[in-house]
Amino acid sequence: MRLIHPWPATHDADSRVLILGTFPSPKSREQGFYYGHPQNLFWRLLPEVLGASEQESASIAPGACAETTQLVATRRAFVLRHHIALWDVIASCEIKGAADSSIRNPAPNQFAPLLAHTQIATIFTTGRTATQLFNTLAAKEAGMQAIYLPSTSPANRATQSKPEFYHAWQQVAAALR
Repeated sequence: MRLIHPWPATHDADSRVLILGTFPSPKSREQGFYYGHPQNLFWRLLPEVLGASEQESASIAPGACAETTQLVATRRAFVLRHHIALWDVIASCEIKGAADSSIRNPAPNQFAPLLAHTQIATIFTTGRTATQLFNTLAAKEAGMQAIYLPSTSPANRATQSKPEFYHAWQQVAAALR
């Protein structure tokens, strides 16, 4: 069955960095926002990399709020406050569960309109599949290549304990300076 990306990019005119996944996981689609699986490290790692306060970090961490709508609103406000846009490479595809390896017949999102209405100068992709898909299917239309970041997915646990994992993600903070 072909799935269509369920929501638009999160961005505003002040967004300077775009972080892209491949396609929302079932948990993210259920929650209605990016990186929704409670074991995904994205919402723990990003505040740390950006130097967010403990209070701000706690407000967006998995399990921070029982009300999904409030958690999504808090996370959306966090990324926008830090001039980060979130989206995914793929607009539609066939996929089994959350496995990037199962993606078939991907159609990319259109990035030029987003880039034209923001200050985005750097695009990061989370995981090798997202990087490969963006650079193959969308880089020409977007006018730039994506920079690989290691995936924060629970499936990538072996890499996440290595010092280079955190160091790679520090590129986001550097791009925002």
